[in-house]
Amino acid sequence: MPKHPLDRIDRKILAALQQDGRLPNNELAERVGLSPSPCLRRVKALEEAGVIARYVALVDPASVDLPVNIFVNVSLERQVEARLDGFEAAVMARPEVLECYLMTGDADYLLRVVVPDLASYERFLKEHLTRIPGVASIRSSFALKQVRYRTALPLEHLG
Repeated sequence: MPKHPLDRIDRKILAALQQDGRLPNNELAERVGLSPSPCLRRVKALEEAGVIARYVALVDPASVDLPVNIFVNVSLERQVEARLDGFEAAVMARPEVLECYLMTGDADYLLRVVVPDLASYERFLKEHLTRIPGVASIRSSFALKQVRYRTALPLEHLG
């Protein structure tokens, strides 16, 4: 159950803004079947409740010379709080790391790293990732092709 109860109009607003975060309020209001003032109040309420976390521009990685995606499994020597916190702080400081997940299973962490080329990844690996205290093993998988990439969350389960 969501922290903030979402009705049909809220879900329509979220779906529209996930497709186009720059949608003008009057156009958004028309799409969801409201007049502009109540629509704006609902958007503000969704922002204040943290349902809408932020607005961003999605940049095409190839257009900014970042075509290489690597998924990195990292295992730590020991899963103690200090090591976990230290690892997380270290990867938070690296701009190449777009995503980091604490995992169950074989590896402790799964990272998504973007770089311009293999030499850049090698530098990142040697100069940063391998130097984080407590790292026991690193396994890298290179994405050959992006088949699907979405940022919009599916909202159908909400009703």
